[in-house]
Amino acid sequence: MSQFLDGKIAVVTGASRGIGAATAEALAAQGAHVVLTAQTVAGLEEVEDRIYQSGGSATIAPLNLTENDSVARLSSAVAERWGKLDILVLNAAMLGNLMPVAQMDGKEFNKILTLNVIAQQALIAAFDPLLRNSDAGRVIGVTSSVASDPRAFWGAYGASKAAFENLVLSYADEVKNLAPVRAAILDPGATATLMRAKAYPGEDASKLKQPSAVADAIVELLRSDFETGHRLEVR
Repeated sequence: MSQFLDGKIAVVTGASRGIGAATAEALAAQGAHVVLTAQTVAGLEEVEDRIYQSGGSATIAPLNLTENDSVARLSSAVAERWGKLDILVLNAAMLGNLMPVAQMDGKEFNKILTLNVIAQQALIAAFDPLLRNSDAGRVIGVTSSVASDPRAFWGAYGASKAAFENLVLSYADEVKNLAPVRAAILDPGATATLMRAKAYPGEDASKLKQPSAVADAIVELLRSDFETGHRLEVR
């Protein structure tokens, strides 16, 4: 039985758990071959196993996105094997410690910006030629409400996500009418993830939506053939 993503190649970052893992599995269930990337090898292998057990296909690519040549190596591998990229889900991010702006640790803030902003720009730049080789390249950037709604103690993460959104939406405008590529921002809202548990210790996770609900929203967004620059909040 054919699926609407048959023949499509997808890269999902932060795919070893949470929203990234659920998204990878959902895309594979719709026929895409998914390249899973994260630092945790065991987690990636578990996701890959679940995908294969469900009849899908995937490739794991364990790497640290902040290492100098990691993004280039990943894009080169995808280019060599497939020559294109149809879907890029920018999900990997670092929360860091929640603290007042006046007390933020400079070294940690730099790490947050390096992963949440600089590495994301590197991913877009590296995969742009491959997205343009697709007949319908799509980029989904997973953001947070604190990017546009500043909150006490969330300054570091919020600032990084605000910059991330600007990058993705600027790229969305740049490719408009010039390439068959579209980019969108997705805010998953309150979701039962390890990052959420770190930010809100003691919260009853059973009252939150599961990562699979966000993954389903991403699949439907891709199915909808959204306009570039689209923003979706998952309720």
